[in-house]
Amino acid sequence: MHSSPQHLRLKSEANSSASALDEVTTWLDSHHEAGAIWLHCSDRIVTLPELRAIQTRVETTGSWIERVVAREALGLVAAAGLALETALEQASETPQNIPSPPDSLTIHRGTLRSGDHLEVEGSLLVLGDVNPGARVSARGDVRVWGRLRGVAHAGTGGDQRARIVALQLRPLQLRIADAVARGPEDLPPAGFCEQAILIQGSIAIEPAEPHWSVEASRGLNG
Repeated sequence: MHSSPQHLRLKSEANSSASALDEVTTWLDSHHEAGAIWLHCSDRIVTLPELRAIQTRVETTGSWIERVVAREALGLVAAAGLALETALEQASETPQNIPSPPDSLTIHRGTLRSGDHLEVEGSLLVLGDVNPGARVSARGDVRVWGRLRGVAHAGTGGDQRARIVALQLRPLQLRIADAVARGPEDLPPAGFCEQAILIQGSIAIEPAEPHWSVEASRGLNG
C-alpha cells in the first residue's frame, strides 16, 4: 500500500472522448496500487453522480479518493458535496508581470446574512445565498452557488483576472481589484448564471453558462 497519495489525472475536456469513470477504470486496471488517491480533474466538471460512481469504483480496489484538484472552483462543487478535500490547480506557466493565481479554495456551506463578513486569501465558493448586508471578499475569484445580493470583492490583492460568478448576480456593490460598480437590476437571462469581469479597467456583467447540475444541487443541499 502506498504511504503517499497517488495522482490520477483526467484528460482535458478537449483531449478526451471517454467519460471520467472510464478513464479512472482504465487507470486502475493498468498501474494502480491500493492507497490514497488525488483525483486531478483538469478542466473537467465532474458532477456529483459521476464522482460518487468514481468513489465506488476506486473503493473496490481497496483505495479511496483523498483529494480532488481542479483548475476552476466550479470543478470542486461535487467534491465539496461529498466532504472531500479540495484544491485549485496552480498554473504551470504564469507571466512574471501578472500575479500568480491563488492556489487555495475556501468553501462555505450555508447562507450569509446581514452583518456577516467572509474574507479569504485564495478563492471563495459559497454554497448558498449572500443576502443584503453580507460581504464576501477573496484574493481570487468569488463564486456563489445561489443569489448574490450583498457586497462582493474579488481580486482584493489587485488581481485583475479575478471574477465574480453567481447563479443570480444582484449585489449592492461589486469590486474587482480596485474597480467598483453597482450590480444589475434586471433579471438574468433564463438558463444562465452571470459573471462580472474586468474589461479595460471597468466591470462588465455577462451571461455565463451554468456548470452546476440539478442533481448536484440536490445532493449538496440534502
